[in-house]
Amino acid sequence: MSGKKAHSAPTGRARLRRAHHKAAYDFETIAAILDAQPLAHLGVLLDGWPAVFPTMHWREGRHVYIHGSRAGRKMKAAAGHPCCLTISILDAWKLARSAFHHSVNFRSVMLHACPRLVPDEEKEARLNAMIETYFPGRTKLLRPMTEKELAITTVLEFSLDKASAKIGSGPVSDNTEDLSLPIWAGIVPVHTIAGNPESDMHNLPETAIPDHIIPTYLRHRMEAG
Repeated sequence: MSGKKAHSAPTGRARLRRAHHKAAYDFETIAAILDAQPLAHLGVLLDGWPAVFPTMHWREGRHVYIHGSRAGRKMKAAAGHPCCLTISILDAWKLARSAFHHSVNFRSVMLHACPRLVPDEEKEARLNAMIETYFPGRTKLLRPMTEKELAITTVLEFSLDKASAKIGSGPVSDNTEDLSLPIWAGIVPVHTIAGNPESDMHNLPETAIPDHIIPTYLRHRMEAG
C-alpha cells in the first residue's frame, strides 16, 4: 500500500485518552517512528499475569513483524491473542525550575493487536526482509537459512490499522512565577550513534568490512546530522 494513504480514524484502545495534543494517527508519522527504532517491547499475558519482553521489530509497508523461538512462551502467548507492541525513543531531557515540571521529549508507537502467525512458506522471505531492512544487501552474502532454523523460528505479523503514536516535544514548561528563579533550565538532547566496528576474532584475514554494516536507521541519523 502507498505510504500516502491516510491512517484510519482511531477507535477503542488505539485512541489516546489523555494528552490528546500529543497523539498522532497518520501512517507517515507512525512509520517514521517505527523505522527510527528497532527495539520494541511485547506485552502479553502469561498465566494470568502481564509480562513484557524486549524484542526486535521491522516494518514492511503497513505491517510490523517480530520473530522469536518457536518454543518461547512469549510467541505462543502472542500468536492470535490480544497483546501490545510498543516502540519508544528518548529524544531529550527537559530540566525545569521545579521537580514537578521535569520531563522528556520522546516519540512512541503502540499497537494493540492479535498478531497473525506467519505460515512456514512465508517465513524465509520475512526473515530476509528483516536483515535487508537494517543492512541492505547483506542477505546475498549470507549462507541460506536451513530448514531447521526456519522450523524453530516463529514470525508474527502486526497490522498498523489500530496503531497510535504519542509524541512529546517542545521547550521546558515552568510556572510563570518560577521563571525569575536563579535556576538553570533547558533541554539536553539525547542521540544514539554507531560506534567503531569491532571485527570478530574468527574473521578470515582477507575478509573486508562491507559498506552496509551501519544499520539503516543509524545511517539516516548520521546523514541528517
